[in-house]
Amino acid sequence: MKVSRRAVLSEDERLDALGRLLTDAEIPMRLRAAGVIVLLYAQPVSPIVRLSVDDLIRDGDTVLLRLGEPASPVPAPVAALLLEHIANRDNMNTATNPASCWLFPGRRAGQPFRPDHLSALLNEVGVPAAAARGAAIRQQLLELPGPVVADALGYHNKTTTRLLNETGGTWSRYAAGDHTRSPAGWAPRGPGDS
Repeated sequence: MKVSRRAVLSEDERLDALGRLLTDAEIPMRLRAAGVIVLLYAQPVSPIVRLSVDDLIRDGDTVLLRLGEPASPVPAPVAALLLEHIANRDNMNTATNPASCWLFPGRRAGQPFRPDHLSALLNEVGVPAAAARGAAIRQQLLELPGPVVADALGYHNKTTTRLLNETGGTWSRYAAGDHTRSPAGWAPRGPGDS
């Protein structure tokens, strides 16, 4: 079987695919859920199938998806879709999977869905995983500093830096690290200090 790979979806193609996955009830729920994770969070299919239901965190009205640290916020329509998917996951009624913790349980006992199979199914519904992932991370990098994207999405800094350079992003002077602490020896100036 010959696999064709497109480098990246255009932003319009990415948004069209995202809209279709959010609204088209004819597309199987697991493909809609996996596809929105690819299109929004630039995740490869292999880590997506390894997500557990505990990686979707509910905190009051807020829903977060643990891909890196900190967990990433999930927009309301996507949160509703993912929560519906959890409530109605496939492969849960078999004797081998009655209490599976996988967000995308497979047919084999205790195993998640196979990434190659999920990727092929996503391609069939118009979401070529690699091209969609490339479009999603490039869009993230146009909106946020590379180190922030790397931490939030579980990517390596070198990867986001390379992709940022390819996209022509302008976050070249962002200092990665903990910005909640003051540098050692630094103290705020008082009103009489000059």
